[in-house]
Amino acid sequence: MASSLLSPHPSTLLSNPLPGRSTNSTLLPLRLLTPAPSTARPFPSRFKCSAGQTGFFTKLGRLIKEKAKSDVDKLFSGFSKTRGNLAVIDELLLYWNLSDTDRVLDELEEVLLVSDFGPKITIKIVESLRDDIYAGKLKSGSEIKDALKRSVLGFLTSKEVKTELRLGFRKPAVIMIVGVNGGGKTTSLGKLAHRLKQQGAKILMAAGDTFRAAASDQLEIWSERTGCEIVVAEKEKAKASSVLSQAVKRGKEQGFDVVLCDTSGRLHTNYSLMEELISCKKAIAKIVPGAPNEILLVLDGTTGLNMLPQAREFNEVVGITGLILTKLDGSARGGCVVSVVDELGIPVKFVGVGEGVEDLQPFDAETFVDAIFS
Repeated sequence: MASSLLSPHPSTLLSNPLPGRSTNSTLLPLRLLTPAPSTARPFPSRFKCSAGQTGFFTKLGRLIKEKAKSDVDKLFSGFSKTRGNLAVIDELLLYWNLSDTDRVLDELEEVLLVSDFGPKITIKIVESLRDDIYAGKLKSGSEIKDALKRSVLGFLTSKEVKTELRLGFRKPAVIMIVGVNGGGKTTSLGKLAHRLKQQGAKILMAAGDTFRAAASDQLEIWSERTGCEIVVAEKEKAKASSVLSQAVKRGKEQGFDVVLCDTSGRLHTNYSLMEELISCKKAIAKIVPGAPNEILLVLDGTTGLNMLPQAREFNEVVGITGLILTKLDGSARGGCVVSVVDELGIPVKFVGVGEGVEDLQPFDAETFVDAIFS
């Protein structure tokens, strides 16, 4: 299946990537793959320009965030299991009366815990509702439901985290994708490339996962699907930092707007591999000062609250700027989004709600709350 998706296309050996460098250069040989011309209709775009124009990256981040509000149906569909799990709340509140308050709130607490809202947040929500009910501020089941939604939204927005991509003012903007094995890094990178290209950005992919044999092939398939160019290492087990630095150089020299850097999966407890991410970050910064602009950690939503230790370690090592939560369509544990934001103060920038190319959705707190409690 994978081979049929990747059409043959020309490659260029970049053995002499810098002016004045001899053909005996010790720089890592790389291949720049240009996707074959596609006969498919071009993606519609509301905004096309180059990053050199004032405000491109600001507008790019804003437009992608606005897309979350226009993709409500997709988000609602993706969170159907979480919403189904929380639907019992409506049943609990339908015939609520004051004498049943303690029983109803105990059951509400159980529902929130099962949905991975976390014990700390769950207790805060339930006790706040209890206080307001007995104070006479909430007098019906619908008022309690509205108060519940406001409380959850408050946890997602109280730290004033910025959920839009923040790509600076200099091109190329560089985004590093990091995470443990199997979380969906490469797939998320491909879907993110699709979104950015829809908004008019010129994208270069960098196959920095040099440990997993099939990783470059997988990213090349995404390159073909999205019509983006890609830089891959020619030799096996190449240094990831070398691949990424060469890709960022190419992005800078050829006027790419965004370079998306894939990295190898690694357990957060493997400190030698975690240190490699620091080398990658430093290598990128030597080419474009201040880059990477975003370091996005991909977390598997099906692991629920077990993702928190991963996020803490990655953040301590490289400084995570945002999170991508994947596979939330296959779990009724969407409450983990709230726990992650509350505990770490790191914004969720995208959520994965399906297998399709459009199913990496920009995260918007109000849309998310509506999607899981509707």
